[in-house]
Parts: sequence; structure tokens; C-alpha cells
Amino acid sequence: MQSPLSGKVTSRFGGVGQHKSKLLFGVAIIAVVPFMLSTFAASVTVGSGSLEFGQGSQQAIACDSNVFIALGEEWHSNPAVDDSSAGFFRVRTATISNLNLESCAGIKLRLRMIDGNGAEIVLGNLPDAKVLQVKLPKVAPVSNLSDSTELGLTYLDGQGSPLAGALAATANINISGTSAYDGTALTTTSADVTFYLDTTAQIINIDGQQVRRATVETVHSPNP
Repeated sequence: MQSPLSGKVTSRFGGVGQHKSKLLFGVAIIAVVPFMLSTFAASVTVGSGSLEFGQGSQQAIACDSNVFIALGEEWHSNPAVDDSSAGFFRVRTATISNLNLESCAGIKLRLRMIDGNGAEIVLGNLPDAKVLQVKLPKVAPVSNLSDSTELGLTYLDGQGSPLAGALAATANINISGTSAYDGTALTTTSADVTFYLDTTAQIINIDGQQVRRATVETVHSPNP
């Protein structure tokens, strides 16, 4: 079964492409969660927080009912013995677009990628790094944010537990400029949250053709 993210990128050799998929949102009731988790063999532990969960084109995020995701790709050279021009389009960025930072203030935003076998793809330089997480500001920002530490960027394992170690990833929030998804103007009620998997392109090089779904989760937790 093809997902909204399984098509080929439209860019040519040496260019940058994006997959775009509209995310439909709603509140996930408790009875639905076990089914949704078993769909791709992952579980999420949120401690004392509440879980708002979804996958593919049926995202379940309560704070915003109309967001999108765009995967940015770029050519990654990977020469073979019989083909010096061989390579693939690596996933460079994942952008959650049209996000309302006012209604989603203070929540934790999580990103996962799923392959064609329903397995979570490693997103970081740690073997269990299956999730990238940022914490959105408690007050909507007045300018773009590019400090990954300020955003609490961290790796989590598939169960949602934080992992210690250096990060290859960075993240930012843009409220000015244009949307990575459709080029519309950004605001605090229509912002872009972008994860850069590895700006050096030396450590994390995920073949875009392996990504069948990108999932977005929010965890509303009283903990800092």
C-alpha cells in the first residue's frame, strides 16, 4: 500500500526535492491508540503527560486541525565500483508546516519516519534514536528561533525515552518568511517547525525512497 510520502521526488540530479502530505488531525481517543500503535509496531510512553498520536495521513494532534508535512531532499553521492555517479536522494529536512504556535504553545512535538516494512527509521547518530523531539515555546515567539538547545531538541527511543549524547540534528521555528510546504506567508498561527537531520551530510543519510510515512505526535505534559 502506497503512502502519501512514497512517490519519487520531482527534482533532478543535484537538486532538492520535497514530498508533501496533508495531515488530517483529530483527538485520538484511548480505545483507538493500541490499534494505531500496532499499525507500525511502535509504542509511545508519555509518563504523566497525555498522548495525542497519529500516523501517515491520519495524524491525531489536538492543538491544530490543519497542518502539513514536507520532506526536503538533496542528492547524496554514493559511488559504486561500476558506477562513479551512483547515489540517492537523502532526506535533509522534515518540516511541520502551518502549525499554530498559539494553540500549541508549550507542547512537545515529535517526528518519526516509517519504512515500507512498518519499522521506525533511525534518525540520529545513536542506534536507538527513532524520534526527534522539540518543545514549542510557552509563549508564541516574536521572531524566528534557531537555537536547538532553547527548543529542547533531543533524540528519543521508540518508547519515547530521552537519549543522552551529541546530536547530529538541529531544529528551528520560523514565523516569518515563506512556508516550506506551499510558499505562503508564515505567522505565529501558521509557522514552520523544521528538523535538519544532519547538516554535515556525513552521518545521517536516509534514502528518501525508504520513507513511506512521516508521523507527527504532540505530547502535552506538565513537566518542563
